[in-house]
Amino acid sequence: MIKVLVIDDSALIRALLGKIIDDDPMLIMVGAAPDAFVAREMVKRLQPDVITLDIEMPKVDGLTFLERLMQARPTPVIMISTLTSAGAEATLRALELGAVDYIAKPKIEVSRGIEAYQELITDKIKMAAKARLVNPKPLVAGRVLTTSRNFASSEKLLAIGASTGGTEAIKYLLMQFPASMPAIVITQHMPPGFTKTFATRLDNLCKIRVKEAVQGERLLAGCAYIAPGEQHMEVIRSGADYRVRLHQEDRVSGHRPSVDVMFRSLAVSAGVNTVAVIMTGMGRDGAEGMAQLSKQGCHTFAQDEASCVVFGMPKEAIKLNAVNEVLGLEQLAEAVLKKFSSISATTRL
Repeated sequence: MIKVLVIDDSALIRALLGKIIDDDPMLIMVGAAPDAFVAREMVKRLQPDVITLDIEMPKVDGLTFLERLMQARPTPVIMISTLTSAGAEATLRALELGAVDYIAKPKIEVSRGIEAYQELITDKIKMAAKARLVNPKPLVAGRVLTTSRNFASSEKLLAIGASTGGTEAIKYLLMQFPASMPAIVITQHMPPGFTKTFATRLDNLCKIRVKEAVQGERLLAGCAYIAPGEQHMEVIRSGADYRVRLHQEDRVSGHRPSVDVMFRSLAVSAGVNTVAVIMTGMGRDGAEGMAQLSKQGCHTFAQDEASCVVFGMPKEAIKLNAVNEVLGLEQLAEAVLKKFSSISATTRL
């Protein structure tokens, strides 16, 4: 059984999480702590397999506790976050510090919201218990790749799909790209509000421009566009341009936004002009779409198991023989840039 320690200053949340955990035959709540001081002793004594951790706590906040925990006893942690801009900032910082994943608190009445998220919570706990605590080496200052190619008038596109562990993996990848990259489209499983905060953080770190995608906008070289939370993002052809199409149709592969939706649209609109990367994530979203891209002759990459937090999405794409190259996170950026540099500038649909 997976031993879970719940850390939350709300007695109601502790009770509800305890019930959800104990109702699953694979899980057991070994303890519940109201603050970081009590939690510190429980971690030592109970040695949990997974910890759920509230970001907003009195005395010592969740981020401070997380940072100390990862230094003293690295443990898979799922953050309990609010769907606010402040909550998004704190959650992204928690993922930087080593948290595996997060669960967004619903805005509706607490008990009903937690119960509605029961399957999601238990699935994430089970996933976290098997996750790798991957901490990519920080990029060395100035470690931005160079290219002699100018993609300003190119029809090339880079498509990236990720889920659990993806925020840090995508950051690591994009920070190495020069400003002269082809347009980049990204689908990362995140709720509304979080994607805009994520884009802003990346924009401040990267040479390329990074933004949350907007309906109908033209894709430009040197820019990366992130699918907004709860909206599918497709790339459509409009004359000589590629443009963004956003919609809220049914979830695909259990997600909205869905990597499959983005990849499938590119197979139709961009074909061989697309280079695609599937990265760390739970489930199989993106595998079928990558298979369609592969059939169109697109070059496809998958992040390898050793560098993934969860080797789910890449594994499923590999099973479908949809991946040309499987590489570690540290090799991906250079391989992608090399592939673009080798593609004929005259390739057209």
